[in-house]
Amino acid sequence: MARQATAEKRPRRERGSINPDDIIKGAFELAEEVGIDNLSMPLLGKHLGVGVTSIYWYFRKKDDLLNAMTDRALRQYVFATPYVEAKDWRETLRNHARSMRKTFLGNPILCDLILIRSALSPRTARLGVQEVEKAIASLTEAGLTADDAFDTYSAVSVHVRGSVVLQRLREKNRATAEGPSDIDEAMAIDSDSTPLLALVTEKGHHLGAADDNNFEFGLECILDHAGRLIDEAKSTPAKKSARKR
Repeated sequence: MARQATAEKRPRRERGSINPDDIIKGAFELAEEVGIDNLSMPLLGKHLGVGVTSIYWYFRKKDDLLNAMTDRALRQYVFATPYVEAKDWRETLRNHARSMRKTFLGNPILCDLILIRSALSPRTARLGVQEVEKAIASLTEAGLTADDAFDTYSAVSVHVRGSVVLQRLREKNRATAEGPSDIDEAMAIDSDSTPLLALVTEKGHHLGAADDNNFEFGLECILDHAGRLIDEAKSTPAKKSARKR
């Protein structure tokens, strides 16, 4: 069942004893208990033991507070994500994707702030763009064109984010206990009308589920395609040289 939006009231702080860092830290603590959707300024005031006006002094509305939380969460996420390296692009890009997914799946608050809400300050947005630039530069050094490097990294990013968001929505649907949590649970599969589906689902395959098997299959397809593009680029100069002879 979903947790109710309640917070234990702490001893009242002295006026002026709270600062933005305290508020952001408290907001993360409270979000761990009640979720981002149920986070509110009055509830946060009770959690911190201050009047709600003390919070509004620094954050005029909830969106401002969520933006500050997102900035902090993204800095933590970028720091924890391994870089893509040209000399071993396939393995490092694979690890990069797996690490992104693991980080978000392990922290629902991070997922809600960065992937679902997606509101970033200009400074944090620039930081994110710079990290993407580094990854694309490594892929071009590995042999992809700038266009193909961009499309490859973008495809990996969409694949990771889509997988995580689907899993997060599944968890939220299950928490409400209102019907099936995703398309996989809603489908009626029997061996008479859908024998192939019945065969593979009995082996543990899931249609449309953001599980490890589907994630890894999709990731390898993207990496395989990028590998073919690099191989084609390497063979093109040799073909041109042979024709000149």
